[in-house]
Amino acid sequence: MSASDRNVPDVPARYGTTARALHWVVALIVIGLIPLGLYMVARGEATGFDALTGSLYSLHKFIGFLVLWLIVLRVLVRLRGAPPPEATLTPFERLASGAVHAGLYALLLVVPLLGWAGVSAYPALNVFGLFDVPALLSPDEALAKRILGLHGLLAKILGGLALLHIAAALYHRFLKRDGVMARMWPPF
Repeated sequence: MSASDRNVPDVPARYGTTARALHWVVALIVIGLIPLGLYMVARGEATGFDALTGSLYSLHKFIGFLVLWLIVLRVLVRLRGAPPPEATLTPFERLASGAVHAGLYALLLVVPLLGWAGVSAYPALNVFGLFDVPALLSPDEALAKRILGLHGLLAKILGGLALLHIAAALYHRFLKRDGVMARMWPPF
């Protein structure tokens, strides 16, 4: 079966190398960061805040702060331009894709910002004893707990949207067999 038999463009419009690299780096980090966050919270509640739990929180803060700056860079790269929507998408697929991507970008910015605000209000700004993250808020433990609760809830929603995004990519790759996956693959 040729590409034209499957309605696949001969040369799909692709994202640039920087955009693809940032997509996959952020994706891999977030895939690890969400379970790490769930585990460290569960561990802290079950065993108390010991040295290992403290290290897990430091790692989570460090990686979350890194994700924030990577996603800011990714947004800047995206604003420089993106390929047009894949021609084979139905109107519903275009709408769903736009909504999911907007949600992913928004949550990838908001979730780390809430984490930063929450640790600012706690205050728990030190990372591995190496440096302090600048505070966004004055200390207020009750506020910190509310912010970090929202941070956790939105992180779970981010995980759900990421799973939906992955499922859609696999659908386009293996069932619809159009050029959608080729826009972001290979990563580099």
